[in-house]
Amino acid sequence: MRLLFVHERFGAMAGAEVNAYLTATELKARGHTLGIIHGQGTGKNETGWRETFSDCYSLNNGDVSAIVGKAIDQFKPDVIYVHKMADLGVIEALVHSNRSLVRMVHDHDIYCMRSYKYNPLTRKICTRATSPYCIFPCAAALTRNRGGGIPLKWVSYLDKRKEIRLNRRFDRMVVATNYMKDELVRNKFDQRLIEIHAPVPRTIENSLRASFSDRNLILYSGQIIRGKGVDVLLHSLAQLKYPFECIILGEGNHKPFCEELSRKLGLTDRVHFKGFVPQEELRNFYSEGSLTVMSSVWPEPFGAAGLEGMRYGLPIVAFDAGGIKEWLIDGYNGLLAPWMDIAGFTARVEQLLSNKTLARQMGERGRLLVREKYSFAQYIQNLESMFTRVISEARSRTHP
Repeated sequence: MRLLFVHERFGAMAGAEVNAYLTATELKARGHTLGIIHGQGTGKNETGWRETFSDCYSLNNGDVSAIVGKAIDQFKPDVIYVHKMADLGVIEALVHSNRSLVRMVHDHDIYCMRSYKYNPLTRKICTRATSPYCIFPCAAALTRNRGGGIPLKWVSYLDKRKEIRLNRRFDRMVVATNYMKDELVRNKFDQRLIEIHAPVPRTIENSLRASFSDRNLILYSGQIIRGKGVDVLLHSLAQLKYPFECIILGEGNHKPFCEELSRKLGLTDRVHFKGFVPQEELRNFYSEGSLTVMSSVWPEPFGAAGLEGMRYGLPIVAFDAGGIKEWLIDGYNGLLAPWMDIAGFTARVEQLLSNKTLARQMGERGRLLVREKYSFAQYIQNLESMFTRVISEARSRTHP
């Protein structure tokens, strides 16, 4: 089949770009022809992307509607796969092309004006559909500007409503969890057109298992931004009565605050911020671990970082937020604490540190779960099957 990807960047940059590239590379290896409509280049592995995508159409070269039309006319795709794209002009042109359309939903961007579905002051998770409530009292129209310059930016409620209407016209919406599916249904997407395919990373078969040593090493790996709750994790660790060491892997704008908080809480001899660590070096930390923590207090769409610890046979302790409970089964491969319950989080960490037999049992169950349910090969197979169904449905409509 001929698959035309649409993505707002070109070249490996972060999670979404890595997933787009690995997915396309594997689909090409299976004999499919890949093209891409793309935005700004990242300067990272762009040569690899050009080798994977036979036809590349840059949106930086003029009118986006004309570029989309040209790409479709020249490439003649069987399916257009929108991996990530915020430009409404591009989405509108795709919808009006009357081609088969599939969209990957990575996060809350489509239906949340803030994009993270929780109040930045109270941290309370939002359970509403997009509505005038987003303007008042939520005040989501004014949000942080992560692109530099002035600290705040205006988000148009009418544009958000238009974005939702356009995306409802896609033939499939692909999500990672039932939680994400429910959020789309809450915003009046047709649940029959939503499929769950978790975007798991491609991993090398791992024979290492965690040591569960007396070091009692607790591992956190991920971004250090406010929604990830590293500050909440530190408050929890400060209450631990059991000996431990914690290594925090990752970077983010909340890191300086968390480092200072760690000092104030008297944790500097037990909590160590290691910054960004390349994927190939993570094994050195996980193989020494006793458990992994996920302290996210925003509603994680999926929480793929937790799967990494499971591959080494580590149990997980996390807050029950978003889609995490769909792969972290409380009492089976880890323990869930009620949202923002610091004392409850502490108690669950202590339970696993004090009972290594239980921790090993849960970790081994998690290891088997991630191998059986979150295989990259199966993920690609499922996407391939979905694209085939979408093509078949389009042909049925054309030739009943």
